[in-house]
Amino acid sequence: MSKLALVVGGGNGIGAACCAVMHEHGWQIAVADIDEAAAQEVAQAVGGQAFALDVRNIASIKALADRVGPIDALVVSSAIFQGNVPIEQTDEDLFDRVMEVNLRGTYHVNRVFGMRMAERGAGAIVNLASVTGQGSTPLNIYAPGKAAIINLSKSLAGEWGGRGVRVNSVSPGVTLVPRIRERKASGDRYPADLDERMALGRCVEPNEVAEAVEFLASARASGITGTDLVVDCGWMTGALWGAYLGGLR
Repeated sequence: MSKLALVVGGGNGIGAACCAVMHEHGWQIAVADIDEAAAQEVAQAVGGQAFALDVRNIASIKALADRVGPIDALVVSSAIFQGNVPIEQTDEDLFDRVMEVNLRGTYHVNRVFGMRMAERGAGAIVNLASVTGQGSTPLNIYAPGKAAIINLSKSLAGEWGGRGVRVNSVSPGVTLVPRIRERKASGDRYPADLDERMALGRCVEPNEVAEAVEFLASARASGITGTDLVVDCGWMTGALWGAYLGGLR
């Protein structure tokens, strides 16, 4: 019998890849996104259901939980980004916008659906974090929010583990979704030698992140909770090599 996975932020990017890969592994898919048309397109491709969801609105999250009903897995991929700008050029409005979607939205989606999983005594949650949450980057709002998501996942794993709910996170590196491919090709944000900075000599494909998400959501990971799984083609592994003559080979 197929299990049901809800992918929040599943209308594009890594979220859409998660829908496709989880469908290939036999999951039934519910796609939720602020862009309902995008959610419908993805849902049609995987034979699933589409729902409009604004993660900034707690009432909307609770209404979705009532509509979808019991789920076996929750994937939270909804996020907005910021540019590479000095902190002097940011302001409280940008901070609030990024944190409202990325951290507050993830928190409340986890809370609403996780409580229902805990009441039933079963479920798996996978939150999309980022390698930027594990080090120093120019993303002085986005990265701290992702670090908090890693910690949130660990905290909820401890809180709900005794009630049958596993909570993990996945931290992608530079992942070649269409928007990132365009920026990489144009030289916007990323250096020309970006691939050479990865231990594997390339950036991450969206399906590689999605496979990690699906694994953590599945029964194959039944003994894993409170873990952050890095999928970065060795970006963090190779980072310090640049300080030495020759660098990565």
